[in-house]
Amino acid sequence: MKRITIIPAVILTLLGAIMPARAEVPVLSRSRCIEIALSSSPTVRVADLEVKRTEYARRETAGGLFPTIDFQAAYQRSIELQTIRMNMGGQSQSLKMGSDNSWNLGFNAQMPLIAPTLWKALSISKEQILASLESARGSRLDMVNQINQAYYGLLLAVASKEVIQQNYDRARLNADIYEKQFQAGTASEYDVLRSSVQVTNIEPELLQADIALRQSKLALIVLMGIDYDFDFNPDVTLEQMQQEMYGYSLGADADLSGNASLRSIDIQQRIAEKNVDLKKFAWIPTLGASFNLSWMSLSNGNAFKNLDFSPYSNVGLALNVPIFSGGTKYYGLRQAQVQVKEVALQRENLLNSLKMQRDLALDNINREARQIASSAEGLKSAEKAYDIMQKSFEIGAASYLDLRDSEVAHTTARLSYLQCIYNYLVSVSELDLLLGREDNIR
Repeated sequence: MKRITIIPAVILTLLGAIMPARAEVPVLSRSRCIEIALSSSPTVRVADLEVKRTEYARRETAGGLFPTIDFQAAYQRSIELQTIRMNMGGQSQSLKMGSDNSWNLGFNAQMPLIAPTLWKALSISKEQILASLESARGSRLDMVNQINQAYYGLLLAVASKEVIQQNYDRARLNADIYEKQFQAGTASEYDVLRSSVQVTNIEPELLQADIALRQSKLALIVLMGIDYDFDFNPDVTLEQMQQEMYGYSLGADADLSGNASLRSIDIQQRIAEKNVDLKKFAWIPTLGASFNLSWMSLSNGNAFKNLDFSPYSNVGLALNVPIFSGGTKYYGLRQAQVQVKEVALQRENLLNSLKMQRDLALDNINREARQIASSAEGLKSAEKAYDIMQKSFEIGAASYLDLRDSEVAHTTARLSYLQCIYNYLVSVSELDLLLGREDNIR
């Protein structure tokens, strides 16, 4: 008997060692999803590459302030030498001039000494780098907002499925009770059919909730840029998020100075103003220095024999004074001045629009906060009503229809409460994006 008892235990132990353990589904927080998205999102990576490209463009412009050195080498072979005819003693004579081979090697160096347009172009390139950085920052803020909304949508889908699953389980339990009562002769066939139909009616809702959950999870996975076969669970519930919700007030928290669009147009305005200076500098003379060092060799016959290089060098200054260009500089300056006015008007219009969006967003958040409180009270009342109706049904003081009405009211109140929390969280995330809050990963 001992051997018979030990053998199955040994077999189960060996099977447990051979069969792989079931992998646990990982849990991801919202901040972790944001980190993954910011590190792998193509949109964010393109914005980072644009910053690098702009930095390289600035260095390219700055390279114009340094000397440029070129090496040149030229070889020329004369097919027919130049002939000169001269009258000598009343007779005409022909002379051949030149050499068969001509070699010219040398270095040429140039450097700008006074180049106002180049200096101002370098200043503009620095502003362009700031514009690229702000664009990258805006892409990150937008990605954070998308991840927030997708994560909140996943929490809503999980909570909604749990509510519908509970409703389905209650309907299934009631159907089983009526089935047993019918078999015992204490319930009618009508009650059995009615409870069975109720279970059947909830099954499509449960299936739809499961589809919504998968779609929400897939949407979040796509935003994070990971394999769509990856499965995970959130680390928090929607009701737990309600306990940690934060709000805004009309004050410092609603400052628009961090808005990405507003900061970008401020940079554009500075670039437009510097572009006006750039057009003005086109009238300023420029001065450059040059240095040339070369070697020349002339020979006849074989090109690689009798090479005798003679050095030649010079240094000089070149002054360029603009006098007349057909009005191109003048009209270019006028265009730049008009562009400054355009950007100023665009900024004013954008600021007014942002203020309106901020005020509407704050109103929505405050209204949704009140809706959460109201729906929470409604949920408490629905839960209490359902408990009373459940006890009344158990003692036969209430009908099944009364019980189902209380169940539907409780389910509706709970779903409404969850939807209010979701709407509030999404509105706060949208306002974070509008205000350009970089500390909204919390």
